[in-house]
Amino acid sequence: MTKGSIPEDKIDEIKRRINIVDLVSGFVILKQAGRSFIGLCPFHKEKTPSFTVSPDKQIFYCFGCGEGGNALAFVMKINGLTFPEAIRYLAKKTGVALPDRPLSRQEKEQLTLKERMLRLHALVADYYAARLTGKEGQKAQLYLQNRDIGAEAADTFQLGYSIEGWRFLRDYLEQKRVPLPLAEQSGLLVKNERGEYYDRFRGRLIFPIEDQAGQIIAFGGRILGEGEPKYLNSPESALFTKGKTLYGLSRTKEDIRKSGYAILVEGYFDLLSLWNAGVKNVVATLGTALTRDHVALLRRYTKDVAVVFDGDEAGKKALAKSLGLFIDGNLHTRAVMLPEASDPDDYVRSFGKKRFEELIEKSPPAVEYYLDTVVGNRGDFEHDRDALRESLSFITGMDNAVERNLFIKLAAERIGVDEDILKTEVIQGMEKKSNEAVLKKNENRSSSPVDALEMNFITLILEHPDKIPAMISADILKCFGSEELRNLGNVIEDYYGKFGKIDLKDFVDHLDAGFLRDEILSRLIDSGAWEGDTVDQVFSDMIHQIRRKWFKDKHRSLKIRLIKAQQASDLELCQRLLVEKGDLLKVEKAVLAKG
Repeated sequence: MTKGSIPEDKIDEIKRRINIVDLVSGFVILKQAGRSFIGLCPFHKEKTPSFTVSPDKQIFYCFGCGEGGNALAFVMKINGLTFPEAIRYLAKKTGVALPDRPLSRQEKEQLTLKERMLRLHALVADYYAARLTGKEGQKAQLYLQNRDIGAEAADTFQLGYSIEGWRFLRDYLEQKRVPLPLAEQSGLLVKNERGEYYDRFRGRLIFPIEDQAGQIIAFGGRILGEGEPKYLNSPESALFTKGKTLYGLSRTKEDIRKSGYAILVEGYFDLLSLWNAGVKNVVATLGTALTRDHVALLRRYTKDVAVVFDGDEAGKKALAKSLGLFIDGNLHTRAVMLPEASDPDDYVRSFGKKRFEELIEKSPPAVEYYLDTVVGNRGDFEHDRDALRESLSFITGMDNAVERNLFIKLAAERIGVDEDILKTEVIQGMEKKSNEAVLKKNENRSSSPVDALEMNFITLILEHPDKIPAMISADILKCFGSEELRNLGNVIEDYYGKFGKIDLKDFVDHLDAGFLRDEILSRLIDSGAWEGDTVDQVFSDMIHQIRRKWFKDKHRSLKIRLIKAQQASDLELCQRLLVEKGDLLKVEKAVLAKG
């Protein structure tokens, strides 16, 4: 059997090979906590880790936002992939070879826009790379040599070259039978007023832009001759958003982990020159101001960042604006200011790796830089008032109490305001934020709780599927008061009957999104109370309690009906209900006596 163009047996093999801890570790810093691993959730902002991964069950769950599932669900969520896209991504990760055959017309039609764009980008990246190393790319090769960019860096970052001309890429795509409207959607071609397509990138050094998973989502180009703009990026698309993308991250994230911190720079050549010089724990923004999404992306791999900006006034202002995002994102940040009229590319080529790393080591914490450049050097009333407002915004976002109190003291000294007054304002601001967070959490909380005993029973049999035959034999599901859990129990029965086992990492795909799925995942991640010799006894006790509860509910229902019949003076109905009550008591006595 197949799912689309992917054979079922290949999907099963991928699921068997993937290790969820190794997979998630590529996106989140995980620390072992007992039998599980925890880290900061990549799907919502948090300062205390609530994201949990179970290597035993091969599932994940965040107790903060409720996201959870297996390895496939994680990849689909974090990379925004469809099921087939996620399977192909994991196939590469696990070394499972998928059938390499031409797609049928129907299969091509089923490919999503994102899938088609990704395939196109991979094709075009190879085309540009071949132009760089060929005769057409001699000018670009010389340019790279003059900027001291070696072959290893060019190969690692898949640099390429777009020939000077209007139709070179277009003609190539037509040869490959690529729909030109798709190339337009990807930003590779542009349509003129006459409806004719032409190449967007012409006579430029090409930088393929990858997402964190290593998929090419866009391109950047640097003009080699005269002309504007000097740098040109693909327009934003279904794949690409500048404010959510960091250049080089897919290639440098392991070096970031190993070194313990990331170096953030502004441009392609800043990153390439540093990497080429041996400073490889580096990422770059793409000609846009730093965003909260950039900070959240960095936080998946490290808690420490050295922010490097040009030494001119514009660089100082850009750095000052970004510090609030880092503080709010709970990242430990160093402010690295280069000498005026210098950028990372110039500096490392002039002074080398050692001097650059020494500059980072000597750079002050971002908070100190902020105090000296933003809060300090004021003077008149309006400036002091603005400094106070800016300081309050920063301080209320600081998580560490010691750092917060120190900042309050230093800010009060620089602004010239009483420290106690500033502290009072900070406390009020923090209380407001805390109250807003609590209200938001309460709004998001589910209003559809289910029976705790029945939920515990479902959790038990999922953890110990060898008890499912006994559950079926006891016919206990008919005693469930919760229709949702009864239906889930039937799904478990059907799954077990089909496969003869419960594979949790596969079974979670059969759970519909919603409260019940979240509850099951949270219990499975956090469970393990029923082990060893206690399982049989707990199972029997739960069966007994569920039955007892069922009979209790039946008796209550009969009592209500009997009272109503008496109030209506319906003697015949009263007699029937009394007989029914007697029969129920006999059945109850017999069933509960068996245990």
